[in-house]
This record gives sequence, structure tokens and C-alpha cells, in this order.
Amino acid sequence: MSTQRITAILAIFLITAVFLRSISQAANPNDIEDLIKQYQQETKCNHVSVVVYNHGDVSYYGDSEGLYQIGSMTKAFTGLAISKLITERVIDENGVISDYIPGFEGYFDSRKVNITVRNLLEQKSGFTNNEKEYPSAAATETLAEWADRISGSELNSIPGAEYAYSNVNYNLLGLVIENVSGMPYRDYIEQNILLPLGLKNTYVGMPYSGRIVEGTRLGYRHAFDFHMAVKEASIPAGYFYSNTEDMGRWIEICTGNSDIPEDFKESFSKIKEQLKAEGDYYSGWELFADGVTGHSGGTPNYSSRIAFDDKKQIGVCVLSNLNVAATTDSLCNNIFDILSGRDPGALTKDIWTIFDIVFSAVTAVGAFLFGAIFITKRRSLLLGCDTILIVLLALVLILFPIIFGAGMKEIVFTWAPWSLAGGILTVAGDIVCATIKLLTGKRYADHNKTGKG
Repeated sequence: MSTQRITAILAIFLITAVFLRSISQAANPNDIEDLIKQYQQETKCNHVSVVVYNHGDVSYYGDSEGLYQIGSMTKAFTGLAISKLITERVIDENGVISDYIPGFEGYFDSRKVNITVRNLLEQKSGFTNNEKEYPSAAATETLAEWADRISGSELNSIPGAEYAYSNVNYNLLGLVIENVSGMPYRDYIEQNILLPLGLKNTYVGMPYSGRIVEGTRLGYRHAFDFHMAVKEASIPAGYFYSNTEDMGRWIEICTGNSDIPEDFKESFSKIKEQLKAEGDYYSGWELFADGVTGHSGGTPNYSSRIAFDDKKQIGVCVLSNLNVAATTDSLCNNIFDILSGRDPGALTKDIWTIFDIVFSAVTAVGAFLFGAIFITKRRSLLLGCDTILIVLLALVLILFPIIFGAGMKEIVFTWAPWSLAGGILTVAGDIVCATIKLLTGKRYADHNKTGKG
């Protein structure tokens, strides 16, 4: 059998096996512990903690004391601080942010436009999460320095017109808090939000006590420890740490079943009043179907989700030390379904899990191809293989930054599984090997034709 046929058969076999594995799902368990086990088996996550609130009863699964990054669930705390400042009449919800961040400007169609505090709270400022257009803060930047750098940006829509989820909005709100309070964001949140609400295990940025559950990153169907430094100017939108013990109390507070200071009650009521229809977003919360309120979180090495229904008096929070946000959302939703008396569905497979499976296969096939390219002498096979690999690599390098709205460096070395980097390097190595063989083979043939060989 020719080398070409062997290569084709092996490639088809591997891709088919990977595809079948990726779409297969275990039977849907109805037990919460079974759901958690299934989640860990499918994602390869080594730590996941869950808290369940059910009509006053709080149950914990996994490590209730370990501290996880809660990602964009952080926005609810920034939003609460802003709502509290609004009720205290320190901030005008309809005031333009340049009143609170002097000199800050935004443009649409090259015309200066006003962005209000409400626009930021509702994710309707015109900013997006496109890192190329609105880059996040550098490690050494303060909130003020970062805001000054993105001031004057061209917005993607006129403020107030369209919803577009963006971390920019809540980091700007963090700076508003600093400027109107005269305190660093961290100090204000700790003293005026976390301490009064009794959230003693929730931290603004890196914890100064407690035990951190180290974040991880996928690679070749394994979770590797992966530490990411917390950037101070990115904290208000997504870099609190907490545990399920505090998240259980947070659900109790949000469902109205915990004693809180009187001055918070108006703020919580106002937030809930703004969430009227499915899809509404306000102050770090989204209204889901059937009157459920919640939010998800995802950083390069953690994922999380919280959901509660204050009328049914149920709630769930899931904290995971792996960035598989779609599957984490699915686990939370399934547990919520169990509490609601519904059968849970299948766990959703996260895009990074799919990428890990695909690029693990790409690495394996690429490694085999390297050997096949090295030993084959058929020029047509080399040329065909080289062309296909170049096209595939070009598509990845061109399309991924467009799809994910980030640079290829950030995608490969921060967000995607390690197998993406391995797959790209393997394909690049195959291209180099095939190209060298083609060039040296042509040179050898030319020498023979001219009698110089």
C-alpha cells in the first residue's frame, strides 16, 4: 500500500475517532454529585465547587473553603457599589461619565458622544470586548492610566442604542467609584460592600489570606496548572476571588433571605426593577428565561456561574479552576433544573474542549505526517500535502483573530488549550520539512538534467 493511502487512512481514522468522542454524551444523571463527576470527566477539570440554595437550606459540594477567581461575576459587586452611590445621590445614573472621569471622551462616526453611567451599567456604551479595538490594561497600569489610554476611542454603536457585552464598561465604573469616593477601588469595595454584607471570604483581586485553588489550562486532555497575574486595572470587571461558602451567602442576600443593612435594600430593589424582560442586563446581572437572574464568569484559568430565582427561593453557584465556561454554565443550569423539578439536559461541550480534542488530533496526525514526509520520494504527494497544510495554517492564523477579537499571541498563549500551540508548531514543522524536500528534490533533478549531478 502506498504511503499516500496509509497517511489518508490513518488521518481519517483519527479524525473520525475524535469526532465520535466529542459528540458522545453520557446518560444524563439526575443526582447533583453524578453531574459534577460527569463535568469533571468531560472537561478534565480537577477542582469544582458547588453551592445549592433550596428554600433556606444551603448545601455544599466539593471544597467550600477553597478560593476561586469568579471572573465576570465580579461585575455584580461593582454594579452594587454604583447602585448604592446612586441611591446615596453621589452619582447621577444619567450623568455622563466625563463628569466623573474628567477628560474622558468617546466618538461615534467621528463625532463626540456622551456615555452615561446607565449606558455602562446596561452594557450599552458602544464599547465591545474586542481586544484589538479596546485593549485591556497592562500589568503596571492604574485604572486612571488605562482609561486615559482608551479615551477618544471610536465606538461600535451610539451609546444607549445597542447591547454589547464589554469589560471596558465595568472597569470604567471602577474608576468612577475611585473618583467620587476618593478611595482606591479595592478599599471602597472592602469597606462599603463586602464587610457590611458579611462576605468575609470574598477578595478584591489576589487574596491576602485563605487557600487559593490554583487555576489550570487544558492541553492534550489534561489540566495543567496555569497562573495568571491579576492586573489591578482589570479587577472591577472580573478578578475577584471567593469561595462557595460566601457565594451561598451571596445567593441568600440576592434572594432576600439574609439580614443586610437597611441602606442596601433600596439598591437591591432598584437593580431587580431594571430586569424586566429576558435578556435585560443591569448592574452586573442578566435576566434569563423563566425569571431566573444570574451571571457567568470566565478568565484564562477559571470559570464560574451563578443563577437564582427569588420567587422560587432556589439558587446555584458553580466555581471551577478551568476555563470551560460553556460547560460550567451547563452544569449550573442542570443543577438548577433539578431544583426546579425538571430533568437536566446534556452537558454542553465548551469551545476550548473541542479545540483541545481537535488540535490534539492535529498534533498526532502532524507527527505521523512528519515521518511520512521525511521518507516519501513522491513529489506530487509532497506538493499536495504541503499545499493543504499551508492553507490550513493560513486559515487558522487569519480566522482565529477575527473570530475571537484578539491577537494570535493572546489566543495561543493565554486563552486556548496548549494543544493549539502544539498543533500549530507540528503543522509548521511539516510545512518546513515538505518545502525543504521539494526544493532540494527540484535542485537535485535540475542538476541531473544539466549533467551536473
